[in-house]
Amino acid sequence: MRLVVVVPDAIICREDVSRIVAPGRDGSFGLKPRHIDTTTSLKPGVLVFERPDGSEGFVACDRGLLVKMGDEVQVSVRRAVEGADLEELEQLVAEVYREVSHEEHQAKTATSRLEASFVRRFLEFQDGD
Repeated sequence: MRLVVVVPDAIICREDVSRIVAPGRDGSFGLKPRHIDTTTSLKPGVLVFERPDGSEGFVACDRGLLVKMGDEVQVSVRRAVEGADLEELEQLVAEVYREVSHEEHQAKTATSRLEASFVRRFLEFQDGD
């Protein structure tokens, strides 16, 4: 089975796998090559896969969509990081969340400035009447 994990601007993971465990809305679920084709939503969590040689891989992913069609499983999420083991994955996720938190803070600051500017101009407009 072929696993492909994509985010809006990149392919995070493309692996041949023998088993997948994914974080579903109602709990984790497993997929093997002979499972029926399916489409399901994913909640944020860790997607675990087993390679044909028995080694495991890990992808931390945001909420998204999983589609199994034939021998291909495609996972489309907003954000995802792949790690060699759970310890590395934890560090990568912490790093990504720090970046996202900083970006969200900048966006909130910019929005506050725009709102203040709008209010100020609106009040100036009212004073001109």
